[in-house]
Amino acid sequence: MGKVEIEFINTCSCCASYEEMIKKAAAPYKDQVNLKFYAAGKDMDYIRKYGMVSKGTMIINGKKKYDQLNQEIIERAIKEAVEEQG
Repeated sequence: MGKVEIEFINTCSCCASYEEMIKKAAAPYKDQVNLKFYAAGKDMDYIRKYGMVSKGTMIINGKKKYDQLNQEIIERAIKEAVEEQG
């Protein structure tokens, strides 16, 4: 059983709150998830994988992208991904 990969691309200072939401939502699953945060303009690794991103985006397992974020969406997406991973 592998871990759920959760990546977040922070594109602006407003998106910093999403990082905290993601950390909080992933905390109960700390042994089942890997978190990776990118800062647009500083980190370039994500560009090769996902192309240019102009909006704060959470990506789960390199496949599911979420750019309409709020606490409920983040919590639900992480919970579903962990359950799917088994």
